Amino acid sequence: MRKVLENQNMRMLSLLFVATALAGCASGPPSQARQQEAHTESCKPISEAEVAALFDRWNQSLQTGDPHQVVANYAERSILLPTVSNKPRLTPSEKEDYFRYFLKDRPSGKIDQRMIETGCNTALDAGLYTFTFGKTGETVSGRYSYTYRWDGHEWLITSHHSSAMPEKN
Repeated sequence: MRKVLENQNMRMLSLLFVATALAGCASGPPSQARQQEAHTESCKPISEAEVAALFDRWNQSLQTGDPHQVVANYAERSILLPTVSNKPRLTPSEKEDYFRYFLKDRPSGKIDQRMIETGCNTALDAGLYTFTFGKTGETVSGRYSYTYRWDGHEWLITSHHSSAMPEKN
């Protein structure tokens, strides 16, 4: 009986030792996940109406006819996948080049249908829009998606995808 108790005590001591060692490891240097938790990001709240206003801001910059003002809506690290170009636009100069061409016919956009999602310092606005071109009177319907990110000072476009509707009416 005494031998059984000694064996149980040894197992208990072994388990206690292992548990203590594991606890010591856990309280060692902070893991990357715990470091990130310690430095939590504060979230800039945004309403659906405010997200919708970001499209209006972009659309108003089109009305200036100045590609530089349009590109000012985009984050430095962002992508534009435009309707009338096969080339993704990554840099501000590539985006300006595209808008220099696009603005020639004086476009004005109108949202036809949208879905907005908001998150921590991010927002998504996706749906259908129609552009009217003041120079030609032509209208073009398309699909769009904008993602936005709060950069600490303002909401900027991080991705913008636009494509013509695949089916003709």
